[in-house]
Amino acid sequence: MADPDGPDEQVIDLAHQMFDLARAGTTDRLEAYVEAGVPVDLMDARGNTLLMLAAYHGHAGTVAMLARRGGEVDRLNDRGQSPLAGAVFKDERPVIDVLLAAGADPDAGTPSARETAGMFGRGDLFDRGDRPRGG
Repeated sequence: MADPDGPDEQVIDLAHQMFDLARAGTTDRLEAYVEAGVPVDLMDARGNTLLMLAAYHGHAGTVAMLARRGGEVDRLNDRGQSPLAGAVFKDERPVIDVLLAAGADPDAGTPSARETAGMFGRGDLFDRGDRPRGG
């Protein structure tokens, strides 16, 4: 029996579809849903926003759209990870560029993007202007 105070099953299904669109980088469809009222900072059960999922899966265009629509580029998930740190971990240079252009903080989260870069021998990824170096 469904909990009358709990979320509607259709709402849960829609949320899962949104997370799948973010992971797949289906920018146009996801943007249409955001325009229709889906929260741009919708989070999954682990605190990952749509932007975090798109960043981690390497979809720079989707990340850019979500940031333009007000997605928080420094929102940490439940493990204290930032979208920028996830992009550094996955070595997604286009996503890193988009996040930095949108104002992401390389020192946000634990470990931070800067610390993550150092762990993988890419300590020089960020210069003093916090722009990625090389590629």
